[in-house]
Amino acid sequence: MNNEKMINMIIDGMPVRVLQGTTIMEAAEETIDVHIPRLCYHPDLSLAGSCRVCIVEVKGVDFFMASCCTQCTEGMEVVTNSPEIRQARRDIVELLLDNHPKECQVCERDSNCELQTLAYSLGVRERLFEGERKDFPVESSSRSVVRNPEKCILCGRCVRVCDEVQGIHNLSQQGRGFLTHVGPGHCADMDDSMCIQCGQCINACPTAAFIEKRYTDDVWAALADPAKHVVVHTAPSIRAAIGEGFGMPPGTPATGKMVTALRRLGFDAVFDTNFTADLTIIEEATEFLHRLEKGEHLPLLTSCSPGWVNYLERFYPELIPNASSCRSPMSMLSSLLKHYYAPKLGKDPKDVFVVSIMPCTAKKFEARRPELCMPDGSPETDAVLTTRELIWMIQSYGIDMANLPDGDFDSPLGESSGAADIFGTTGGVLEAALRMAVETVTGKPPENLEFEDVRAVEGLRERALKVNDQLTLHVGIANGLNNAKTLLDKVVSGEKEFHIIEIMACPGGCIGGGGQPYPPDGYRILDKRLLQKRASALYDIDRKKPIRSSNHNPAIQALYDEFLGKPGGEKAHELLHTHYAPRLPRGIR
Repeated sequence: MNNEKMINMIIDGMPVRVLQGTTIMEAAEETIDVHIPRLCYHPDLSLAGSCRVCIVEVKGVDFFMASCCTQCTEGMEVVTNSPEIRQARRDIVELLLDNHPKECQVCERDSNCELQTLAYSLGVRERLFEGERKDFPVESSSRSVVRNPEKCILCGRCVRVCDEVQGIHNLSQQGRGFLTHVGPGHCADMDDSMCIQCGQCINACPTAAFIEKRYTDDVWAALADPAKHVVVHTAPSIRAAIGEGFGMPPGTPATGKMVTALRRLGFDAVFDTNFTADLTIIEEATEFLHRLEKGEHLPLLTSCSPGWVNYLERFYPELIPNASSCRSPMSMLSSLLKHYYAPKLGKDPKDVFVVSIMPCTAKKFEARRPELCMPDGSPETDAVLTTRELIWMIQSYGIDMANLPDGDFDSPLGESSGAADIFGTTGGVLEAALRMAVETVTGKPPENLEFEDVRAVEGLRERALKVNDQLTLHVGIANGLNNAKTLLDKVVSGEKEFHIIEIMACPGGCIGGGGQPYPPDGYRILDKRLLQKRASALYDIDRKKPIRSSNHNPAIQALYDEFLGKPGGEKAHELLHTHYAPRLPRGIR
């Protein structure tokens, strides 16, 4: 700190001292608690300065300056609020609104739109300008993401998150002037592009220019159909985030209340994807130990994240043999519901409608992969809803989830260990696998079940974990695909050898998925504080579970005895494993 230069300046008449390199926007918030309005700015993305909503006056400069990308200088005098500034900001927002659809009341982001909130705070109460407006069709070719260019305000946040966090570089500004819009290169459809369906563009968008493709109408129809037996299963991370949609503080576990709400919506059975998270560990740890013994196809690359699998197929096809052949927990449980649960009920699998509640928009794409469908081509997962979609369904039904009593998942496909809960945060899949693998190798459970060295909310970790005197495992953990690229390039080049690598497409893992709730007040997208609170909720659930290793789940053991046979066996491979192949840009239609 002593080597960092401090500078003196004046903001709104008040003398302040800030570190050299601080922007005016940061200085105003840190020193005098003034929040300068903004749209294009995000602290974890590069500076664009494109929206100009954050303009301020700087003494000696005869034009307004963007506070988000203007650094403070010694002696600078800044005014953040004046009649002229307020009018200019208001004019900018009015111009944005006058070229924006007039459909707030029916928009998916109504009451949760940054443009709408900003317009209200600036006192915009009417549309002043009429004339030609941009006219672009809604583009909905993707299984996961719907793009509406008419609602785009050209802030560039989606472009930057796709480039800087995910490393896909799928989006850019196309056209010129009035016809400028954001989309894939050469004006391609999302389905005919390099999109991996992760949905981070949805999270980054301040309006509804990007939203998930909704399947709520399909679920409502199934729930109203007396011929359908409708079941639902919920991913590990949902319980750590869904409460935010009902006013609960971030990081509040809401498992039991969520189960009760699902029953009140009318689902015939409520199961837990945690069950097959445990099953995934049994199969994946068995697969890993087999590869380790043979010295083949190492490092093993985990394959639970569909956005990451899409990325692998497009950008690193040479590493496909290294990917675990295990299906994701979602696809495993949907397979069991069609091939195990339905026959036990004496029902045709087509009459069992399977709904998955996922934090991830890419799960909608995964559900329609041909290799994960029934022999007749029908899906095993009939509908995938994001956390946001489920929140809306519960709210629209009039259910006050925050005050519901706690319910329990149905058995046996609802029983799980603590290891399954931590699947929802980065490092969790690897940590759960290590709990079983270490016990298998050493013959006894690890003395400490909490492998904190692999808990990598910051995005990237490499560790050497000593199992015993004969074995040290070299592991890698990455979330966010730019971080994954760092590890994968080392593998491809031979610079470094790993035994196993866990990759999650989204920042923080599933807790930061493209279908999770929009951040509550006081937080932002990619906010590590929010991700840590959600992760802490899952670790807290894990610590309180009586069983914390997947291989000790009695319901899993019974399933193998009754139905699957041995781990990695013929029946298990048929229902619980899959395969991947290089994928051209055109996706599944």
